[in-house]
Amino acid sequence: MTAPEPRFRQPKQLDAGIFQAEISSFALRLAAGGKAAKTIRTYTEAVQWFAAARLPGRASWEQVGSRDIQQWMTWLPGRYSSAYASYQYRALQQFLKWLAAEDELPDPVEGLQPPPVTGKLVPVFTSQELTRLEQACAGRTFAQRRDTAIIAVLRATGIRLAELAGLRYDPGDPRCSDIDLWQREITVRGKGGKPRIVRIGHQAARSLDRYLRPAPGTPRPGGPSCGWARATGSR
Repeated sequence: MTAPEPRFRQPKQLDAGIFQAEISSFALRLAAGGKAAKTIRTYTEAVQWFAAARLPGRASWEQVGSRDIQQWMTWLPGRYSSAYASYQYRALQQFLKWLAAEDELPDPVEGLQPPPVTGKLVPVFTSQELTRLEQACAGRTFAQRRDTAIIAVLRATGIRLAELAGLRYDPGDPRCSDIDLWQREITVRGKGGKPRIVRIGHQAARSLDRYLRPAPGTPRPGGPSCGWARATGSR
């Protein structure tokens, strides 16, 4: 797997000045709608960045027009990926749509189109690389069983690392456990805390069982209020 070239971004200026009051109200609206904390932060930062970069000298949001949005969307793709520019546009679009309805203002984004997102191949592990990775994790130690289980679950399900880290395991109370080895099912909580069930194969279930059933003298993962992946520490 070849890693993509890193993009070195300049720190964003997020001081929205006199425009912050409306941005804070927008954040409250997102929270009331059940948006995840990360989503609220990224959306509000997108609007703060736009205000700090494009609106110095303006007195209110009423003075923001379609041309301001178009100029911002022309500037972003030349310095960031098309996907990142599109995300910034959609965050700004949501804010301005909310503001237009809230304060009965014209919506400067109405009729505009988001920046096109160019196709991009996501690098993936080859079968040979996965085999070497599994071989590197093989063994009987606590860390080796842990790493083997992590790789097996990620390979079987494709869940996000944060979702993996948030899994709970309590052998004494199935209601507090996200892992059902007999049914080979894992309950995952994604963005916004929405649960979904993913299936794993027999080999992944075996690797999980081997990790969750530690050998004598090694620490037991999980617990009534502790996710099994968190018990491993940061990797």
